Amino acid sequence: MAQNLSRKILAAHLAQPSQMRPGEEIYLKVDQTLTHDINAVMTYLAFEAIGLDRTQVETSVSYLDHNLLYLDHKTPDDHIYLQSAAKKFGVHVSRPGNGICHAVQAARFGVPGKLSMGGDSHTPHGGAMGMMCIGVGGMDVATAMTGLPMRLKMPQIIKVNLTGRLRPGCNAKEVILEMLRQNSVKGGLGKIYEYVGPGVSGLEVSDRVTIANMGAELGATTSIFPADEMVRKFMKAQGREGEFVEMYPDEGCDYDGELEIDLSRLEPLIACPHQPDNVTTVRQVEKKKVQQVLIGGCTNGSYKDIARAALVLKGRHVHEDVSCTCAVSSRQIYKQLLRDGYIEMLIDSGVRLLELACGPCCAIGQSPATEGVAVRTTNRNFKGRSGNPTAQVYLTSPETAAACAVTGTFSTAEEVLGESVADLDKIAEPDIYPVDDSMIIKPLTAEEASKVEIVRGPNIAPLPVPDPPEQRLECRVSLKTADNVTTDDITPASAEFSSMRSNIPLMSQYCYHRYDPGFAQRARELGQSIIIGGENYGQGSSREHAAINPMYLGVKAVIAKSMARIHKGNLVNHGIIPMVFEDPRDYDRVDQMDDLEIENLRDQIAARTVEVKDKSKGLTFKARIELSDNEVEVILCGGQLRYLKARLKEINSYRP
Repeated sequence: MAQNLSRKILAAHLAQPSQMRPGEEIYLKVDQTLTHDINAVMTYLAFEAIGLDRTQVETSVSYLDHNLLYLDHKTPDDHIYLQSAAKKFGVHVSRPGNGICHAVQAARFGVPGKLSMGGDSHTPHGGAMGMMCIGVGGMDVATAMTGLPMRLKMPQIIKVNLTGRLRPGCNAKEVILEMLRQNSVKGGLGKIYEYVGPGVSGLEVSDRVTIANMGAELGATTSIFPADEMVRKFMKAQGREGEFVEMYPDEGCDYDGELEIDLSRLEPLIACPHQPDNVTTVRQVEKKKVQQVLIGGCTNGSYKDIARAALVLKGRHVHEDVSCTCAVSSRQIYKQLLRDGYIEMLIDSGVRLLELACGPCCAIGQSPATEGVAVRTTNRNFKGRSGNPTAQVYLTSPETAAACAVTGTFSTAEEVLGESVADLDKIAEPDIYPVDDSMIIKPLTAEEASKVEIVRGPNIAPLPVPDPPEQRLECRVSLKTADNVTTDDITPASAEFSSMRSNIPLMSQYCYHRYDPGFAQRARELGQSIIIGGENYGQGSSREHAAINPMYLGVKAVIAKSMARIHKGNLVNHGIIPMVFEDPRDYDRVDQMDDLEIENLRDQIAARTVEVKDKSKGLTFKARIELSDNEVEVILCGGQLRYLKARLKEINSYRP
């Protein structure tokens, strides 16, 4: 039977037979895992607690790439802990300065047909080269490292047929912004987007990563492109052509849905505050004075992205009212740009070069001014994600961002370059990259690793483990949120807050800090509580702290209109019961500080329907628990760590 590419790869990784029907739970063998520094401490603390000596997957990589702004001892202590833990558990380490995790993982470890799970929502970046790459929470990464099969609700596979060719001055960013304009930040829930069609062949891997990376903003499980001649070219340039595997969907295969995008009809687009799907054309957007421009990041920090931005800026200067910075995605790309003269172009134009790190994308440096207008080539523009809740952040391509830096307002590359905009199309990815893996620390042998002592600074606190739910729950509503609450709202970004993430007692004090400054104290005083959420609760970053911190503060359940996939999984992993209103209108009937009561809770969890009494209002409503049998078992155990220990103990008891 003819199969699409996504089903081929998933079928090859099934740990047990399955018809792979959409919505059905499947179990997968994982080939690769990745973590990054501001989330990874929880992952390796969990892996330590599980008790295994070594990662059980082919390749695990720990990246020190997000927070390189050392405000005090906390972040360097985290990095030392992570490096020592990696040596102990057989994990590669990409050192600070080597680049952003997604760019390095694709370049140095990516292989078509492999299955990767990463503790970052933009892990699907690797789908650009025919891999199945899925973003998950840190506890899921720890689970994958045990070698146990990973659960996944089988997504629908949506065919995205690309035709035509991008016009000069347009970027692959236009493709994903158009996808967001058509489908919204919730449109990809429960879906994999598989890009096919004649338009694909004209997109280099550096173009495809932008689309696959930002598919996370659609809420998609992942996105994927075929492993074709463009992928072969990319791997050959990396000195890894021998690992290339050609992978296409079968002719005549079926999909669960189909979309069409004509690349030649796209024009420069811009996502307006405060959601990535608030998209219009640069031509139509209200002209505003721009104070800040950021070029680069994991989404648009490739060689071609930076080189094209440099060409827009060549012979010109950043507007006197604009602060313009550039974050190249990897050391390898930086070196090639330096050799080819593009770094000099940027410096001559007045652009400031940043660390090879995520940095400003998650509010680690370069916060915009009060009520400032910032143009960024990154992937998210949620309110406050930049570090300043009053800022207005717009998302564009590097070509457009460079034009804005020159003019001081929203502009396109064509407006700045005129007919010479066609010269941008002459820039392509290098045939050979300067390969240098000296900044990647390879795993020790098992014998060497056994002698390693894990180093813990004073900020490394134990991972809190929740108790299993009891039969009766009576507590108050500690918070009622609006729609589209993000993980940035729950656990704020910035260098200061990111450095606290290895210390849950400290970090939990700032839970919902920007959204509702009184939440943490209120939740502590209540002892145990429930959160009421709106639509798309927990969208955005994979950070599991957005589940761990509320759990530590006594939150036992979240009842929302709907939930984002990764956050819902994190709630399950950390023992918080995720529920959705059976009738969304009941959301309006419940208020903050209402007294809620649930009888026979454990029995109702197993039955998937929970009756909730609002004693303050004298009413009753129902909530659904949309979990698989396995997820219900995890919740009843008191979270994934307790479940894993019990499962591994059971497996070991059967071994001779």
